[in-house]
Amino acid sequence: MKLFFKNKIFLFLFLPFVFISCSSDLDFDQVDDLKLEPVFVANVAHFDVPANEFTDDGQEQLIAFDEKEFDVFKKKFFTDNLVKLELDCETENTIARAFTIDLLLLNENGNVLETVTLETPAYSGNANVIKHSTELFEGQRLDLLKQTVKIRFVVKMGAGVPLDENSAGSLKLRSGATAYLVIE
Repeated sequence: MKLFFKNKIFLFLFLPFVFISCSSDLDFDQVDDLKLEPVFVANVAHFDVPANEFTDDGQEQLIAFDEKEFDVFKKKFFTDNLVKLELDCETENTIARAFTIDLLLLNENGNVLETVTLETPAYSGNANVIKHSTELFEGQRLDLLKQTVKIRFVVKMGAGVPLDENSAGSLKLRSGATAYLVIE
């Protein structure tokens, strides 16, 4: 019985302390100062064209082109928060001909907004991987880029050894973008 009585006194004296806690005022206005700066890396375009595809019925085709939809800037969130974009391109040529690759950025009316030109020398037996200089899009140039809805690839072949259906080698393009966003 004495133990029961002691337990009751203990509960009576110390139980109120369980319901008392320390707290401070919370400042929810700190959310207004929140600034996120995510960075995204993505593939943009790539191709691998064998040498024999630069011929048609035995005739060399000095110019080839392709066009792809580019709907990245249709997303309002991305367009509103993008502050800088870096475009990196790499070409690899194992054909004994030099090439010029033009990346044409087109708006919805088909007008060219920007042209990125990539020069690739002819293959001479050594590794021929070219890392082209980074194209930086900021400010006014970025505003133009945000209007892009299609990318047209124009490949022009330089003079050299004639190509036919049995020609070896290929022309490769790999490109990627690093997008810098600021979300406030």
